[in-house]
Amino acid sequence: MIPFVNLKAQYLSIKSEIDAAIQAVINDCAFVQGKYCQEFEKNFAEACGKPFAIGCSNGTTALELALRAYGIRAGDEVILPSHTFIATSEVISLLGAKPVFTEINEATYTLDPNDIEHRITPRTKAILPVHLYGQAADMDPIFVIAKKHNLVVIEDCAQAHLAQYKGRPVPVGETGCFSFFPGKNLGAYGDAGGVVTSSPAIAKRVSELLNHGREKGEKYKHASIGTNYRMDGLQGAVLNVKLRHLPAWTEHRRKVAQMYTEALKTNPDITPPAEAAYAGHVYHLYVIRTPRRDELMKKLKENGVECGIHYPIPLHLQPAYQNLGYKRGDFPVTEKVCDTILSLPICGDISEKEVSQVLTLL
Repeated sequence: MIPFVNLKAQYLSIKSEIDAAIQAVINDCAFVQGKYCQEFEKNFAEACGKPFAIGCSNGTTALELALRAYGIRAGDEVILPSHTFIATSEVISLLGAKPVFTEINEATYTLDPNDIEHRITPRTKAILPVHLYGQAADMDPIFVIAKKHNLVVIEDCAQAHLAQYKGRPVPVGETGCFSFFPGKNLGAYGDAGGVVTSSPAIAKRVSELLNHGREKGEKYKHASIGTNYRMDGLQGAVLNVKLRHLPAWTEHRRKVAQMYTEALKTNPDITPPAEAAYAGHVYHLYVIRTPRRDELMKKLKENGVECGIHYPIPLHLQPAYQNLGYKRGDFPVTEKVCDTILSLPICGDISEKEVSQVLTLL
């Protein structure tokens, strides 16, 4: 069996460090936020090239906190790609705002900047590009449009830990949101997320919102109506251990991706993922395109190779968004991609031998 993600192998490779970190949290009874989360926040902010990182309960709540911190509310519109996980859009909907979908670039699978401007209305307040599969969206033209129309840009970095855009780590702009779901390149041992920002005001607002609206240092003084989206101390400790190994794991992912791409580039039935000239891709997922997807997926699974589809149904065609009035054909590039993508196994612990075994089946 070649697993899609091998969390057990990853744990065993750093077992002594992880066990010691967890025991330290238990010894100190630092179970909610506390010094282990604070240490991780400091180190992760530094890794992202930003002064502030605020840990929270998961990547979805990170997006919600950022949107709320920037004042997105009922009646507003937020522009985002139709090809992403539903978490990106559902937080917009839950705030009473309207997700406005766009096409993607067929080569990079990320938001197409050329499909933004004609979707802007007087109600548009933000653009939410997604650094999908580990590759940054093309941010410079997005920033130009945002500045022209006075729009906020919040980056969904859930799959892009240590990814770069023109040599700069994401988030490229002021604020980005991360997921530390266990299967991510940097994964917790449970749910966790974070907001990274260069804005002291946004950092302060996010910190208050995730902790019942409390002002810093005040247990029973609440500056606003918040919620409980705090990070657990255990997750902070685990993430801090893993963060030390993330650069090496990332390089291994890139090496595996190169192996796949080199072997597949002459295969007439398979289109390997393209790494944009501006990007430092971290390959959270290695996503090929093929008209033989169902056949290949069946063959791989029958031979013990786990694979997947991320994501088979674009957001504009999801039953949950029927009320928005989109129909098949509205986003032909996105639909074409969703009908042909297949994610091959790639993780920080996959071996070259396992990659070679996968390639013999393609």
